[in-house]
Amino acid sequence: MKIKVVNGGKFKLDGGAMFGVVPKSMWNKLNPSDENNMCTWSTRLLYIETENRKILIDTGLGTKQNEKFFSHFYPHDGNLHTAIDQEVIDVESITDVFLTHLHFDHCGGALKNAEDGSQIPTFPNAIYWSNEQHFNWAYTPNDREKASFLHENFVPLRDQGRLKFIPLIQGVEWIPGIMVHYFFGHTDAMMVPEIILHDGSSIFYCADLLPSSYHVKMPYVMAYDIRPLKTLEEKKRFYDMVLSKEKSYLFFEHDPVHAFGSLSINEKGRYQVDVNTRPDAIHHL
Repeated sequence: MKIKVVNGGKFKLDGGAMFGVVPKSMWNKLNPSDENNMCTWSTRLLYIETENRKILIDTGLGTKQNEKFFSHFYPHDGNLHTAIDQEVIDVESITDVFLTHLHFDHCGGALKNAEDGSQIPTFPNAIYWSNEQHFNWAYTPNDREKASFLHENFVPLRDQGRLKFIPLIQGVEWIPGIMVHYFFGHTDAMMVPEIILHDGSSIFYCADLLPSSYHVKMPYVMAYDIRPLKTLEEKKRFYDMVLSKEKSYLFFEHDPVHAFGSLSINEKGRYQVDVNTRPDAIHHL
């Protein structure tokens, strides 16, 4: 198995929204905001190559939205298509695109605009993966998430027969070496893949359960989460699972600096993360 970290670019989100009830006097020391209270975040993707598959997990914001849309998020430092242009990713060879959930910053690059204005798959030979419960949730969104679920980012995948669903079973094996864990606090039926390496260690692609290393502390729950108390419960369950492994790594999709960390419990019984560790198998691109 070969694994590479892919830069999907950076963007900005409101610091208060990203840190929820945590006071600015605390979170601003971790990720300082600009004069508009906006903090910089990554859209970090993962490329996995197995014996017979080439997989991309999530696709970042993409480029097909209009200027007004992007003006709210200040995208910079590249995007998925920059990585494609630089031949970091070969669009023709990707066999599978795993979408942790269908918020625009995770699936916006799944499709691109064609010359006739329609949306076509960015990866022409790939099958895209979600789950039926989350797709239905995104297709008929609640008012809280409506601005995050944009039909043009995922509905054409279904209509063009390019979307398949993973069974909603906790710990289901999607393909050999990759398990799927489901979480319901951030959004309904978000998927967190666990990639099992040859040495038996695991990489957990945390998606928006833990968008960054800053969010490992229990009270650090995003205001975006639809069920914040559920997120607290799920973080504890997730930590127990991670710590039950002999060796494991957390992959942070939105952390502006750190891609990986190792979870532990300190002398006070609190969860902490060491961001100075990463799997030997990883290459950064």
